[in-house]
Amino acid sequence: MDTVAESPAQSAARINPVVTEIVRNGLVAVTEEMKINLMRTAYNMIIYEALDFTVGIFDAQGNTVSIGLGLPMFIRGMSDTVKAKLAHFGAENLEPGDILLTNDAYITGSHLNHMTFTVPIFHDDELVGFSCCMAHWPDVGGTLMEGTTDIFSEGLQMPIVRIYRQGVPNEELIAIIKNNVRLPERAMGDFRAQIAAVKTGERRFLELIRKYGRAAVLGGIAAIMDQSEALARARVREIPDGVYEAESFMDDDGINVGQRVPIHVRVTVKDDRMTVDLSEVSLQVQGFYNSGVTAGRSCCQVAFKCLTSALELPINDGAFRALDIVLPPGRVVSAVKPAAMRMWMCYPMTIVDTIFKALAPALPNQVIAGHHADLVVGRINGRRPKDNSFYIYLGGLIGGGWGAKHDSDGQSATIAMNDGDTHNGPSEQVEAKFPLLVERYCLRPDSGGAGRFRGGLGTEQVVQARHPIRFSSQMDRVKCKPWGLNGGMSGFGNGVALHRFGKTGEQHFANGKALNQVLRAGDAYILRSGGGGGYGSPLERDLAMLERDVRCGYVTQQAAEENYGAVFLDNTLTIDAAATQKRRAAMREQGLPHDNPIAETAAAFAPAPPEEHNHEHAKLTEEERVAFAMQCRCCS
Repeated sequence: MDTVAESPAQSAARINPVVTEIVRNGLVAVTEEMKINLMRTAYNMIIYEALDFTVGIFDAQGNTVSIGLGLPMFIRGMSDTVKAKLAHFGAENLEPGDILLTNDAYITGSHLNHMTFTVPIFHDDELVGFSCCMAHWPDVGGTLMEGTTDIFSEGLQMPIVRIYRQGVPNEELIAIIKNNVRLPERAMGDFRAQIAAVKTGERRFLELIRKYGRAAVLGGIAAIMDQSEALARARVREIPDGVYEAESFMDDDGINVGQRVPIHVRVTVKDDRMTVDLSEVSLQVQGFYNSGVTAGRSCCQVAFKCLTSALELPINDGAFRALDIVLPPGRVVSAVKPAAMRMWMCYPMTIVDTIFKALAPALPNQVIAGHHADLVVGRINGRRPKDNSFYIYLGGLIGGGWGAKHDSDGQSATIAMNDGDTHNGPSEQVEAKFPLLVERYCLRPDSGGAGRFRGGLGTEQVVQARHPIRFSSQMDRVKCKPWGLNGGMSGFGNGVALHRFGKTGEQHFANGKALNQVLRAGDAYILRSGGGGGYGSPLERDLAMLERDVRCGYVTQQAAEENYGAVFLDNTLTIDAAATQKRRAAMREQGLPHDNPIAETAAAFAPAPPEEHNHEHAKLTEEERVAFAMQCRCCS
């Protein structure tokens, strides 16, 4: 154990590479244990099943040392939040046993549901770092089902506070939290779980210091950051110098229906530095899709990390020293108060995709085509018939299609860019905890964009209400479909629909926004995620791969014929190679197949069906109603 503190320069002068590697793996282990303890002790499925959280260790200045990623888009928000807390209190005013809390959306860059706890770590009375945990609480007050247009309607705003002072909880602040959430017992369960996580990080980081010495650990961290910087700079030097631009759009902001939200990015590469300019991204919008400046920075850092050192651990701030970001305030990913932030995660995913799109000409072998870029979630609430208890469920997270690469098909049924490690909710858990029945959860045939390499497939989930519920969905990228690259075709867009009990057709919502819909027993909501874009001409797809796609149901026979030029032997799923090559040659001469990267325009909102009461249906038992409803939807 060190008795005399050393400066970083003195520490760096005699770095032990063996100890540094032990520290590297130790830091990763610390954040992994923080994740595990949070998952084991949290009360809500969105934390312990979906993994909608991130934990991290930070140095005494708030720079990222190691992040145990749940959500990649927290890559910047965590550090910026720690730094904001440090600036608010001042290092000299922090004490051992303090725990700092905020959910300020304009600091974290996300929505108010993200409660962020931070513990300052002291060794021999000196501040040596921070342990932090940001996690999603299903409810923080505010309106449940309607679209929001300002932050005040979205719930409790907790400024930066000292929720624990020298190990003693601030019961008055805790009482304020309890009085502003609908399910206080569950909120307090997650509260305690997050505290357990940050205290785990503090304990394990101090164990590293006690075992190897403060100088060795802090010096090792400095060396790790320098190594991450060197690796990133070397990768950037491999990218041809130039200015690269791309654009895309979001369908609308949920308030100004049908009014596209433009996305334009500019990437400049010069020697060993990259600059991502988001100045021409849309101004903040009236609806609920804004995010704070830390989310905008995270867009750039996520893309940069993927392109330069995707698998390098631990994730730390050294990896981003070669990245410059231009992002004026007031954009949709640098929104200022009182912009609504509830669906903060939606637009950043498309911005990351658009950065990749811009760099596709420079990095054709590293960049993927567009992906479905939405969490495809449904917000459900109601009362359990057994005890009339109120519940809130964030349904969906069903995964979708990712874009193909130059040498492989895209991933299917995989969660969107924003949420990285997030998992779907197991159907068995959903049915055990809520009065819902998952009728179907499957891949969507033909949803992956056609190409030499096919885009990944989206999914479809049909969930039946066993008792009355309220349902909302606020998805996007219904119109702007995931784009292909180098001749690849677009994938399907996202979608949401309702099916009413006993009816024949679906009620569609053409822009993906289905707000405050009442579902009765036997009704179902349907979530459909988009596929990924294809890569390369579909007329170049290997016939054995195409035949396997058709046999597995990934591509229908009709799509194989129209998009891939396939010719099948009579009454079989076997491709006639000679006839297929002849058809493909003819299609090339005609400029086929045609891509349609923008979905057809339709009415913004589906009209609500008239209320009808079928007396015969009312006589059915619950079991008969379930069976009848499923027959109408799944077995017709």
